[in-house]
Amino acid sequence: MAGRDAQRANSRTATLEDVARLAGVSIATASKALNGRAHVSATTRTLVQEAAERLSYSPNALAQGLRAVRTGIVGLLTSDLEGRLSIPILMGAEDAFGAGRTSVLLCDARGDSIREAHHLQTLLSRRVDGLIVLGARPDARPSIGRDLPVPVVYAYAPSADPNDLSLVSDNIAGGRLAIRHLTEIGRRSIAHITGDPTYGAAQDRAEGALAELAEQGLELVGGRVYFGSWSEAWGRSATRMLLSRAQEIDAVFAGSDQIARGVIDTLHEAGLDVPGDVAVVGFDNWEIFATSARPPLSSIDMNLKTLGRVAAERLSAALDGDIGAGVESLPCRLVPRESTTSS
Repeated sequence: MAGRDAQRANSRTATLEDVARLAGVSIATASKALNGRAHVSATTRTLVQEAAERLSYSPNALAQGLRAVRTGIVGLLTSDLEGRLSIPILMGAEDAFGAGRTSVLLCDARGDSIREAHHLQTLLSRRVDGLIVLGARPDARPSIGRDLPVPVVYAYAPSADPNDLSLVSDNIAGGRLAIRHLTEIGRRSIAHITGDPTYGAAQDRAEGALAELAEQGLELVGGRVYFGSWSEAWGRSATRMLLSRAQEIDAVFAGSDQIARGVIDTLHEAGLDVPGDVAVVGFDNWEIFATSARPPLSSIDMNLKTLGRVAAERLSAALDGDIGAGVESLPCRLVPRESTTSS
């Protein structure tokens, strides 16, 4: 098998991926071994070097130049059209890099793969030291490449390639946190209204909510999760369905703050007090929705600024040779407001 791999690679220009495959190691390990980085055993380094020789592998000249001289510039490649995700992540990254030491260039691909490829080449031509890639939704996205001349960290949306390093918010734990908060304030008849079921985040938040309810010997009001769309309109219509079918309800966990706003509107229309009769907790802590709700909305915050800070720290570590891989989940936090706690 190794011989066939070598023959195929030698029929074209060999890549770092070819070297890693022939040596039986990850791309990150192959890169460390060839560049004299730490955390690689002598045996592994020898295997990688021998594989590179067999394949006549030559590191990309641009990559060598980028490794030799740092420019103090990092690229943030995003597909977040609204800036709700990218701005706090950018702020967290800049805080970690330190004022005046590293600049962050923000490029918006607008969810277009061709535009993303163009921005990627532009950032590399600017000789950035590394890249943070931010997706528009918290689901696995294609890797931008495994043989790039600079380290890459994915934030919010993980890379589909397990050899890449990805940082995500722990939506399952966030769902648990929302239910735990509601039960701690004495609520037992809890419904869950959430968004598009094709979103991994919707499924993860529901999974966490159901797990926490089960541990406390409780079941969802209505007997199921109400999946729909990420909108106030869905929050209103789903709440009407719940009120018409459920005999008793004293709390709603909404999968987003937009949905929660619709939930509160319908509860008020039905003559119910929030939080006196029904407590409501949302998700995202999107302040434009959470603070302007009446009453202000308790919400689970994804800690996006922390996500940006940790992404910058992991990227800095990668620049020093400590290249990570896999998916790392960061905790969410509860921001309590008057929708669950009386003023």
